[in-house]
Formats: sequence, C-alpha cells, structure tokens
Amino acid sequence: MSKAIDEIKEPVVSHMEAFEEKFKGAMKSSVPLLDKITNYIVKRKGKQIRPMFVFLSAQNVGEINESTYRAAALIELLHTATLVHDDVVDDSNERRGFFSVNALWKNKIAVLIGDFLLSKGLLLSLDNDDFHLLKIVSNAVREMSEGELLQIEKARRLDISEDVYFDIITKKTATLIAACCACGVASITRDEKTIALAKEFGTLTGIAFQIKDDLFDFGTDDIGKPTGIDIKEKKMTLPLIYALDKSSWLEKRKIINIIKNHNEESEQVTRVINFVVEKGGIEYATKVMHEYKDKALAVLKQLPDNSANKSLERLLIYAIERKK
Repeated sequence: MSKAIDEIKEPVVSHMEAFEEKFKGAMKSSVPLLDKITNYIVKRKGKQIRPMFVFLSAQNVGEINESTYRAAALIELLHTATLVHDDVVDDSNERRGFFSVNALWKNKIAVLIGDFLLSKGLLLSLDNDDFHLLKIVSNAVREMSEGELLQIEKARRLDISEDVYFDIITKKTATLIAACCACGVASITRDEKTIALAKEFGTLTGIAFQIKDDLFDFGTDDIGKPTGIDIKEKKMTLPLIYALDKSSWLEKRKIINIIKNHNEESEQVTRVINFVVEKGGIEYATKVMHEYKDKALAVLKQLPDNSANKSLERLLIYAIERKK
C-alpha cells in the first residue's frame, strides 16, 4: 500500500485496524462454504478507501463510536455484494488481479453470496436500529443500479451528451463515496446540514475520481501508455464526448463507426485515442476534474478544521493524482 495512503489514514488508523476484525465478524456464517468464500473476499480487499472516507468523515465532526463501525461495515457489505453480482453480469474472471468469486465457484454460488452479503448488511442495520444509515446506503445502491442501466442503454446508441455522462457517473461512482461521507457524519450527529455537506463533498470527490479514471484510458505523460479499455467496451467518457462534440458530422460518424464495429482492432482504437488527444479532450477533462476538486475543497472548508479534515483533503488530492 502506498505511503500516501498510510499518511492519509493516520488520524483513524487504530479504528481502521479494529474495523478489519469487526468486518470479518460481520461476514461470519455457520455454513462452511459461505465462510470459506467470505474469507477469500476479505483477504483480497483493496486500499480500504471507502471505510477511510467513513471514519475520516465521522472523526471530522466528533468521536468515532460503534455506529460508525456499523456504517463502514454496512457500506462494505452492500458494495461487496454489488461487486460480486457485477462480476457475474460482466462474465469477469478477475477482480483486482485475483480470481473473482464466479470464476472459482461458478455463477449460481456467486449470486447467492451477493444475496447473503446484502442480507447481512440489512440485518446489521435493522438489529441496531440504524435506519438512518440504512436509508442513505439503500438510496446509494438504487442509484448505482440506475447508473449502470443508464450506461448500458446509452452504450447501444453511443448518443451520450455531457449532461447524461454526469448523470451516469454521479449515480455509478459518486453516489457511493457520497454515502460513505454521509454515513460517517450521520453516525455521529443527526444535524441535516452537516450530513448534507459531507454528502456533497463525497459527490464532488467521486465525480473528480471518475474523470481521473476516464483519463487513464488515454494515457498521458504521468500515466504512461494508453489502455483503450473504455473504447473497447464502448464506454462514452468525458474526453471522448468533448472530442466528438468538437467534430464535423463526418468525423463523428467515422469515430462512432470504429467504436461500434472495430473496437477490438488495436490500430483503430489507437486512431480514436489520437483523435481525442488532437481535439483537446484530455485537456478539457483534466480542467473539469480540477474544477470538481476545487468545489469539493470549498465544501470541506465549511466543515470543522482538524486532522481528519486535512486527511479528507489529501484523500481528494490522492484521488486525482494517483497513477493507477
């Protein structure tokens, strides 16, 4: 794990370590097969960015308590459930460089594991009367599903405007980070204004984070070689939308034809990447990403000034300066 993440985590590091144990407990089951699979999932978690947002947001406004741990566990349980289901839908055999659950245990078991994790999250909230937290996270899961479906629908026709793009990424990516920040604060206080500020910070951060992901596809000096994965998957990202918007009808037709019918040919994918670069799509998306970062920082300034607040600021900067 990067040194930057360790430093960002510093104000809540003891809580994050305690959370790991509590989270393992939250996934326990009396069925041996379930236990084996949930163990496999826990061992292969990533940088723990989501729980970090929960704990830092909570500590920013007060003292972390048991409700904060449950908020972080609820987010992780429901999010992991959606990832397991996503891998089944995408027929994906890998998740973060490891075999996905469906690759090792087949689709039926993977779907049931997702259902199990979902029910664990619901019961964790209901057993502790955390209805306010459950409402925040359930809304996020609903929006994430809507965002995915909207993206699938639009990928068929490749007719995405910037407005629709922002609608998709707000629902697909930003909603979850917004839920992390809102849940963290809601585990400490019921003050609607403070919860709304945390949610707004999370939304703006999530949008900036997703634009950074879009930029990875095209490769820049600091990112290295372009991947073209989004083009192969017919995903309309901000640099591409901008480039098409600045094109003649004929140029647009040619590029859309490549994305629709020749997206597996590396020469043609490179042609699309060069087209986006030439039209200024990279500069434009980078500028917009920094605008969202600045908006997020302005929201953060309205929250208490302490070490957790500084870490949230650094987590936002990390999100848009990371190399992968």
